Amino acid sequence: MRPSGLPWILPAFVFVVGILYYCIGETGYLSTLDWDGTSPTPTSVGLQNYQDILVDPIFWQAIWHTVIFFLVTFTAQTAIGFTFAALLHSKVRLATVYKVIVFTPVVIAPATMAPVFRQMFAADGQLNWFLDHVGLGFLSQPWLAQSSTAMPVIMFITVWNFTGLTFVLYYAAMGQIDPEVLEAARTDGASNLRTLVSIVWPGVRSTTVALAMLSVIGALKTFDIPYLVTIGGPNYATEFLGTYIYRISIPSAHVGYGAALSIMLLVLALLGAIAVAARSNRKDGESGV
Repeated sequence: MRPSGLPWILPAFVFVVGILYYCIGETGYLSTLDWDGTSPTPTSVGLQNYQDILVDPIFWQAIWHTVIFFLVTFTAQTAIGFTFAALLHSKVRLATVYKVIVFTPVVIAPATMAPVFRQMFAADGQLNWFLDHVGLGFLSQPWLAQSSTAMPVIMFITVWNFTGLTFVLYYAAMGQIDPEVLEAARTDGASNLRTLVSIVWPGVRSTTVALAMLSVIGALKTFDIPYLVTIGGPNYATEFLGTYIYRISIPSAHVGYGAALSIMLLVLALLGAIAVAARSNRKDGESGV
């Protein structure tokens, strides 16, 4: 007997299997080729592209950048987003205006804001001009032209761009906490800080886990901001897997190697999401949730 719900899920199932999984399979096939993307006779190289990846220093440098990028941006976005959500859940005047201000960067396209930040952090940009005019000229430097500061700038832009999303999710999650529990805590003499740490923060734990999973995948997929602002430079200082895949596949025309990098990206994203979910489930088991 045919399941009654099959007609409803069949279009989505066909779409996912026919397009998404087909593309993954096709990328996996391309990863076994030595191909420039246009030649009619690609050469099969088996797993050679994957062997080359394992000894590719730029690949490992991109992985290291991804790890640092995730740790810094996730921590900053979580701290700022949670703080803003907690503040705007209190009695604040013009709360709606503040919500709009915090969330606005999320809807700004990276291609629009990238030229602004390139100009701001340029050697003759607004940041150095401001530092010079407030007596901090000794801090002026070419922020995007040196390896030591290019990555922090990319992290800053990312935190500015996506903290609004973290704020919205935390704000919604805090709205689901039983007000009677908060009122009971205040009646028992708990301070605001104590209430946040002992009640609100555990109450939004599932949101934090979801944000961690999204951040892991997002860090691995990072492309637009570093490419548009620094093009992965200087000297690969802001190179990520996304920017590396693009440079290898399009300008350098090593489509097979780029496809192998894409498969590695997919595997790492899945492993990262599974690791975060497994850690969350293990904590739930230890706490008896």
